[in-house]
Amino acid sequence: MRNVFYTAILLLFTLSTSAQVALNADGRDPQYVETIKGRAQKIVDGLQLNDAKKAENVRNIIANRYFLLNDIHAKYGKDQQDALYAELYKHHFELQSALAAYLNNQQIDAVKDGMTYGRLKRDYNAMLDMIPTLTDEEKAQVLVWLKEAREYAMDGSDSKQKHFWFDKYRGRTNNWLSARGYDLNKERDAWMKRNAARSK
Repeated sequence: MRNVFYTAILLLFTLSTSAQVALNADGRDPQYVETIKGRAQKIVDGLQLNDAKKAENVRNIIANRYFLLNDIHAKYGKDQQDALYAELYKHHFELQSALAAYLNNQQIDAVKDGMTYGRLKRDYNAMLDMIPTLTDEEKAQVLVWLKEAREYAMDGSDSKQKHFWFDKYRGRTNNWLSARGYDLNKERDAWMKRNAARSK
């Protein structure tokens, strides 16, 4: 009985990953569609997937996500923030669910990083480099907030909004570290001097 169950699960998984993901391009400006396909393809190229069909499906999932975000932001604009955020939250987890049929968690994180200009890794590494005395607990908290910032940034309408969320959470992190006794101005000055020395 158990073998039958696992066989059924494997069959469902095989069917879900072999199905073609359609590109939701109908009614959209062809030049805009090509731009979005190119943006999505660049992210997919970074995953180095060996299966061409899987790669195309992942590209279409990412492109469709960009289409959806554009539609939502265009629908509500800046004057309906509550409705906008409610709609974004309603659809927020659909991307990860769709990608999970083709990618592992590490690859999904790579997609998220690709959609947010790699800010999480860049900001995290910069913080660790600036303050090398951070404890493991503090490093973990910094990473938690950066991951939260990335989730919000993924739903941003443009690069400005995406960077806004990381800057917002950087401010939260700085305030938290200051409250724990770190002199961030001193840490930043020392960091800049170290960087200058490295470049020589």
